[in-house]
Amino acid sequence: MNDRNYLVALYSFLPFGPQRIKLLKKYFGSYKSAWKADYKKLIEIGLAKKTVEGFVTHKQEFAFNNYFSQLKRQKIDFVTIDDSNYPENLFELDDAPAVLYIKGKIKANDTNAVAIVGSRKMTSYGREVTERFATELASMGVTIVSGLAFGIDVCAHKSSLAVGGRCIAVLASGVDMITPRSNQWLGDEIVKKGGAIVSEFPIGTIPQKAFFPHRNRIISGLSKAVIVIEGMIKSGTLHTASHAANQGRTVFAVPGQITSPMSGAPHYLIQNGAKMATSVSDILNELNLQLKVDKDAVEKVMPSDKTEKQILEVLETEEMHMDEIARTSGISVNQVSAKLTMMELKGLVRNMGGGIYKVV
Repeated sequence: MNDRNYLVALYSFLPFGPQRIKLLKKYFGSYKSAWKADYKKLIEIGLAKKTVEGFVTHKQEFAFNNYFSQLKRQKIDFVTIDDSNYPENLFELDDAPAVLYIKGKIKANDTNAVAIVGSRKMTSYGREVTERFATELASMGVTIVSGLAFGIDVCAHKSSLAVGGRCIAVLASGVDMITPRSNQWLGDEIVKKGGAIVSEFPIGTIPQKAFFPHRNRIISGLSKAVIVIEGMIKSGTLHTASHAANQGRTVFAVPGQITSPMSGAPHYLIQNGAKMATSVSDILNELNLQLKVDKDAVEKVMPSDKTEKQILEVLETEEMHMDEIARTSGISVNQVSAKLTMMELKGLVRNMGGGIYKVV
């Protein structure tokens, strides 16, 4: 076992967070020495008696060969804070996880990632907004990050995959313990389509309420910005936004109906300094993202020039709202929205505001 493996073993003891791991490495000089330190030495460096007792028990129960064999058997990779391929966005955090388990693949261009989060109790409005933002961003090569929970999370993942986009799902459990179980198929689809499921928790870890704030800091940490779509005033959505702000990420909030309780979180955020987002252009302009468009992904969204040609023909005589373009052309609103964004980047059409477009 090398020192990297010993770091995984240390971090599998849940009371040892990122800061504690750093201190152990600094004091003992290596993760192996920290793992092999005896009870007396651990007490001497100031660890609480209860923590040391728990760690001693954990060491006795942790089976090195079996644990790493399970990872290999389940095709679960891991990256440590000391590895050169550790996610760039996450590395910037003071409390970056010492170990990140990955099912699937993290790619270099995942630095261009945006998190979409919101309520589990999604309204029809929330669905429409999520589909639009996720579809347009994913079609431009932006990786969509969310938490694989019911509601906004699932909608963001599904919308991204529907247009051939990449997404990363962050769990508050081991990557082998997707919950709710009804979302297992979606997790499998994310991996199958080239994305990733990630977690800092060791395999076999069952999600607990206390783990979700830790999960949320990774969602925002992997992203350049966080978009909040729906959520009650007291919800985990605000926790993710708070992590994002503390990490120096831009927080966007999509306004909702003033009569809806689900508008509480985004409206609170807007009132307290978050950027209001009413279109994907708001995100791109604020972040000035130098997007490297994944041509293969774009081709999956628009398999030929037929769609583009149809839209240009509709707009040939007059400017028109995207909903009207969809009705006239017979193309879905989501596909029209995604295509118009790409066409605007190419300089073929111009957004006149309020969803109205004209040929340039």
